[in-house]
Amino acid sequence: MLSKITDEFDLHIEEAAIRLSEVIRKTPLELNLSLSRTFDSNIYLKREDLQVVRSYKLRGAYNMMSCLDAELLKKGVVCASAGNHAQGVAYSCNQMGVRGVIFMPKITPKQKIEQTRMFGNGNIEIILVGDTFDDCANAAKIYTIEHNMTFIPPFDHPQVIEGQGTIGLEVLKEIPEGTIDYLFIPIGGGGLCAGVGAYIKDHSPNTKIIGVEPAGAPCMKAAFEAKHPVTLAHINKFVDGAAVQRAGDITYPICNKVIDDICLVQEGEVCTTILKLYNKDAIVVEPAGALAITALNHYADEIKGKNVVCIVSGSNNDINRMQEIKERSLIFEGLKHYFIIRLPQRPNAFKDFLNEVLGEHDDIVRFEYMKKNDRENGPALIGIEVDSVGEYDNLIVRMQNYGLDFTLLDPNSDLGKYIV
Repeated sequence: MLSKITDEFDLHIEEAAIRLSEVIRKTPLELNLSLSRTFDSNIYLKREDLQVVRSYKLRGAYNMMSCLDAELLKKGVVCASAGNHAQGVAYSCNQMGVRGVIFMPKITPKQKIEQTRMFGNGNIEIILVGDTFDDCANAAKIYTIEHNMTFIPPFDHPQVIEGQGTIGLEVLKEIPEGTIDYLFIPIGGGGLCAGVGAYIKDHSPNTKIIGVEPAGAPCMKAAFEAKHPVTLAHINKFVDGAAVQRAGDITYPICNKVIDDICLVQEGEVCTTILKLYNKDAIVVEPAGALAITALNHYADEIKGKNVVCIVSGSNNDINRMQEIKERSLIFEGLKHYFIIRLPQRPNAFKDFLNEVLGEHDDIVRFEYMKKNDRENGPALIGIEVDSVGEYDNLIVRMQNYGLDFTLLDPNSDLGKYIV
């Protein structure tokens, strides 16, 4: 008979829960009425966005640091993080009186940098380096060796994994074993999914574990397909809390054992989830924090009438990103489109376009045009927002019937990204 998964991978999640009991907040598990009605099921949200540092990362960081001996702690610790792990390490350094050096990618939102500094409260130094987590991690590991310190990895260490796994323990204390049908867990490098998945499969083996990754950074999906971790050549960094190029060497085999399916969700769809959570429930989440809920759209038929838990992993969202989030959502929903329209270079050409082509509820959200001499037509960049996908189809028909020469810009193309 095989041993339990936690024993098999030497994870001591119950012991981690004891170490964390005086430090972390036991976050609520809430039945969300609006999502439950939408999917005709019982949707529970594990609100790690309400954690002390507004993400689950504190659990793994503090658990590992609390297991270090006094001599190692004296020398200090180093970490690399896109933000949430950094805040967990910073908070732990402040609580334990340990010196920390925190490496963060240059693209890290300013809000996360400031929060990390605040949680560290003078116990940490922040170094910005690299454009991806992996570039940042390489620099941090070199620094660790040169300064004889201890590296606290964001996901690929047993004590980090077991710290994150305490979320699963808390969930099962509130929902009886065997009554969770589906558990949706966001994946970056796999530490959260490995820890929670292992504990849940040990105590509720019939629960289906769905790992959720951003489509632009599917490192665990790639590892599953290759049957070992692989390094992705390129990733989309928008979902910064899950934008990891390579799954962990320790997290991958655990995830491979506990995950029933991996769901990839588009970044624009994640943005739609962020806006809906804010507008309907006043819940503020970062892109990675919205991954699990976004995946519900892809399992609507399977989860009907079931008990479902989604882990909301964090809420460290910079308000300066909200315009981009709205833009990505509208484009994903098919409600915002950009065109190059070659207007006749004659008086009232644009007025005729407005009267003859634009619909009653269509809204021009961007217009750039420069008239040039000795040309019959002048290209204009026009962004148009419609109130439904059907109205977009009607707009295209009117443009064609009017005889307009136009090109629809693909926002994902190089030209689209440059202009839009």
